[in-house]
Amino acid sequence: MESGVRKENNPPSSSFSLQQQPPATNPSPLRKIIVVASIAAGVQFGWALQLSLLTPYVQLLGIPHTWAAFIWLCGPISGMLVQPTVGYYSDRCTSRFGRRRPFIAAGAGFVAISVFLIGYAADIGHLSGDSLTKTAKPRAIAVFVVGFWILDVANNMLQGPCRAFLADLSGKDHKKTRTANAFYSFFMAVGNVLGFASGSYTHLYRIFPFSRTKACDVYCANLKSCFFISIALLLTLTILALSYVREKPWSPEGSSGEGGNEEEKEEEGGEAKESTPAPFFGEIVAALKNLQRPMRILLLVTCLNWVAWFPFLLFDTDWMGREVYGGDSSGNADQLKMYDRGVRAGALGLLLNSVVLGFTSLGVEVLARGVGGVKRLWGIVNFILAICLAMTILITKVAKSNRRYTTANGGTHLLPPPSGVKAGALALFAVMGIPQAITYSIPFALASIFSNTSGAGQGLSLGVLNLSIVIPQMVVSVAAGPWDALFGGGNLPAFVVGAVAAAASGILAFTMLPSPPPDIPSNKRAPTSSSVAFH
Repeated sequence: MESGVRKENNPPSSSFSLQQQPPATNPSPLRKIIVVASIAAGVQFGWALQLSLLTPYVQLLGIPHTWAAFIWLCGPISGMLVQPTVGYYSDRCTSRFGRRRPFIAAGAGFVAISVFLIGYAADIGHLSGDSLTKTAKPRAIAVFVVGFWILDVANNMLQGPCRAFLADLSGKDHKKTRTANAFYSFFMAVGNVLGFASGSYTHLYRIFPFSRTKACDVYCANLKSCFFISIALLLTLTILALSYVREKPWSPEGSSGEGGNEEEKEEEGGEAKESTPAPFFGEIVAALKNLQRPMRILLLVTCLNWVAWFPFLLFDTDWMGREVYGGDSSGNADQLKMYDRGVRAGALGLLLNSVVLGFTSLGVEVLARGVGGVKRLWGIVNFILAICLAMTILITKVAKSNRRYTTANGGTHLLPPPSGVKAGALALFAVMGIPQAITYSIPFALASIFSNTSGAGQGLSLGVLNLSIVIPQMVVSVAAGPWDALFGGGNLPAFVVGAVAAAASGILAFTMLPSPPPDIPSNKRAPTSSSVAFH
């Protein structure tokens, strides 16, 4: 490979250093990639349980509303800090177990610890002195908050190295890189289906009768039982993947980029100097400053894409309960009952969404070939996302115009929406699984491909990409409520902003996002970053 380097075309040294790239290797067999990607099912199982079960559990512990908002900010904050940090150090890890495997193993272990703390928060709080007769349980709340933050940190610690490991296994084969991320997206859908199905089964605690205690009622015991299964699944998949798929130890002296850098330094300054790593935060700032154009455009398109997604991901079931079913979580008993029915219907919609997400993930390569490339596919599905978000306005208007009531027991009671309205809303959830599959796979594959062509470290590159996901999440989390209130409440104003952002993301994907370099045949020598890098 060294013989093909054209030194005069080498890009300038930056924080995305060639020294962080491992030596070019042949892609690993697909079966190994699938085994590593399956870890996503265990990770997403836990995320689905968070979405479906933790909010009522928070209310059971008596956590104040202001605390709840603080707790749910943990995800984006930890993602903003943890994934770039872990990516940076996993690129430089010289452990005999490999670069990514130690971080994946540690992340899985911390997930198990955090889930134990969350599930047993009420019991630990009761043993520490919490009264069962009081609504607020401060000691249980403290245990829960610690466990919840550890869970989000551990999940981010696990996911970044896992995707980087897939990129390492794919080598320079861009098709295999896309396939690896598509399988990761598929297993995310599998985890979603398992998580939502487990959360909807109210008698799961009977499998673990010891889970029900004085401080932990049936709902709490069911949450514990779900988490037991989640831990077992994640640890099993992680142990299987890390035992079956091995990494070669990496060292800076053996990296493929080092020799070329030394020769270049000798030509420019005469004598090669030993490389001194920059401080971590300085490296991150330099990485953002020295991003090449493809990565900058990818971050912009991804950022707009997630500005579109987050309003719906945060308020999808609330939209079903409030706008489609006409209920109110703070209204009278009749309105609260209808709101709960709408939320359960929304949970069914999420299950349908996950099924479509899984099947679409398996067909990403076929879809990309059919439309002429991955950038076109991403642009098309962004327009589909924009249309779906705009359709929430139509469904809401139709639901309101067909609101039905019945008179019984001397009062007027709200009825569920007509079957056609419910079918339309559920179909919307299902169709949105198509753009979601692309969102969960294509941006990460492109980040891996662009980092390969520029000589960047996979871990740091994917960590930087994650910034374009968590920053929109924080903005939407903080601004969506006041924005909706400005237009009289409801979820539609945030959905409209999402539709506009999705359309803008689609336009940029078509017009500005560079196409990835062509796939490299396995029987040919991989070109060096100097000859294919984007500028």
